[in-house]
Amino acid sequence: MNNLNLVSSSARAEQLRTEVRAFVDEYLHNVPADIRARSWLGFDADFSRALAQQGWVGMTFPEQYGGRSYGLLERFVLAEELLCRGAPVSAHWIADRQSGPLILRYGTQEQREFYLPRIVRGKAFFCIGMSEPNAGSDLASVRSRAEPTTDGWRLNGQKIWTTNAHHSHYMIALVRTSGRAEDRHEGLSQVIIDLSLPGVSIKPITDIAGDAGFSEVVFDNVQLPTDAILGAEGQGWEQVIAELGFERSGPERIYSSMVLLETWLQWLRQTPEVAHSAQQTLGRLLGWLAALRALSLGLTEKLAQGKNPVFEASLVKDLGTLIEQQTPEWMGDHISSSEAVAIPAELLRALSYLEQVAPSFSLRGGTREILRTLIARGLGLR
Repeated sequence: MNNLNLVSSSARAEQLRTEVRAFVDEYLHNVPADIRARSWLGFDADFSRALAQQGWVGMTFPEQYGGRSYGLLERFVLAEELLCRGAPVSAHWIADRQSGPLILRYGTQEQREFYLPRIVRGKAFFCIGMSEPNAGSDLASVRSRAEPTTDGWRLNGQKIWTTNAHHSHYMIALVRTSGRAEDRHEGLSQVIIDLSLPGVSIKPITDIAGDAGFSEVVFDNVQLPTDAILGAEGQGWEQVIAELGFERSGPERIYSSMVLLETWLQWLRQTPEVAHSAQQTLGRLLGWLAALRALSLGLTEKLAQGKNPVFEASLVKDLGTLIEQQTPEWMGDHISSSEAVAIPAELLRALSYLEQVAPSFSLRGGTREILRTLIARGLGLR
């Protein structure tokens, strides 16, 4: 699978691919598949800082902020290689994928100069403050509120299912700065929160696989500075839609099960007596992956053009997570039908992990119901 190159790219991107493969192979030497299967949920600050030393964190940021002014195609190649090989990218992922680009697009010059160089050096990890209890995927109904004070903003509220909040330095949160929850999109703003401030409490949430990648975050009279507002006050809805475009358009929406697929393929190569029975499953997967990868690259091109492909990103995310969830199911069906053959313990551990966490794939970044509503609107059906 790692040698599959279904869409042509630039010589610069392919040179980067070669460099990233060599770097990751050395770093992940002898790391078992069930650990690598965690990939973009795998938190390893040392790995993220090692990537930063290579110039591969914030690589699309302008050079004046420490970036390398790479294009989004090169970032796609980097993300593709890291995810397919099971690198633990979670520490820097959100800052690189959406928080940094959001600050670059909407932030003040002072905010860009403060946060972006820290992201590039692997010194600032971000989390996303969108979901709240009793709000589900209805972001417009958030109740966390920042009220103006003489020297900034006083924040009260709660966020939940916040990836890596307990490891992060900052959160970009969608909060209400004016009006009422019934006002929906009006009066919403995004704020940058230093998670070390008094009044911030973070409680990790352990999932069914025993990992604690998510957290509940409570804000109790947290005093934020005046410049905590990202962009303009009341512009939060426009900004969060753009942020979701960054979040839903990346290759992580199709590659969460790739380590399992690669481990299964290695077993098939070593066990020809069962390989023939896998042809239909393998063909189905490769067909889907080829189409989804081409769609993801199309999204990358739209983002590179400065567009906000909400409809297209929703479509790819919905289809991509469907196949991510189907992969362990299809692998499990084939493996369970091969009982007469010895099955490697590493393969079974990777399968067990993904079977446990796969239901969450269609929740992160927006539930399937929300995405299909956006798709219907994009098609003019509602």
